[in-house]
Amino acid sequence: MFMNAGLMVQLVLITLCIFSIVSWAIVINKYRYLKRAFSDSALFIDYFWKSEDFSEVFAKAKLLSGSPVARVFGIAYLELKKLNRSGLSLKSKSGLNDNLVMYNKIGAMDNIKRALRRSITTEITKMTQKVPFLATTGSITPFIGLFGTVWGIMNSFHGIGKRGSASLAVVAPGISEALIATAMGLAVAIPAVIAFNYFNQKIRVIESELNSFSADLLNIIERDVLRSKGE
Repeated sequence: MFMNAGLMVQLVLITLCIFSIVSWAIVINKYRYLKRAFSDSALFIDYFWKSEDFSEVFAKAKLLSGSPVARVFGIAYLELKKLNRSGLSLKSKSGLNDNLVMYNKIGAMDNIKRALRRSITTEITKMTQKVPFLATTGSITPFIGLFGTVWGIMNSFHGIGKRGSASLAVVAPGISEALIATAMGLAVAIPAVIAFNYFNQKIRVIESELNSFSADLLNIIERDVLRSKGE
């Protein structure tokens, strides 16, 4: 049917095949990525709440490199160490008055909050990368297929006019070749739309986890700030 179709219908079918190959490659890649993100994040969060040493948690985070939550913690931990080295740490320096110590602590918390926001944005961007292509595929491929069908039917009617006959034997082959473009368009679009909705739901769950973990991590650090102030 492909070989007997007109040139325009063949181009439409080739275009739909390209969309299908690219979208399935994205689906497989993104499914593996999100599956690992969920499993590694579950392991990391479990370890995080069991451990009392941030350095041990950081070492575990480096092992669970597929976890967005672990990577966000790693960014916050490195920022915390950087602040400790620069003197804007959670612990006061000797010789500083109370107001300056408190100012340093507030500045440290603001830096950590900014680092967390940046890392969460980076992780969400990484997760959503290429997913919009699935929405594009689901939106336009049925119309591309429909265009191929309309073009093929136009050619069929043109052939009827040339032959001067509208018998089923004359009409059926051309129309069936044309309709396969619509079928192909739907075959490409339906999986892409399903995958797009599925990935969006999974990404929203991970985003919620990232925001919750970020809030919990900031609470832990802020408690240390208050404790150090009392000391």
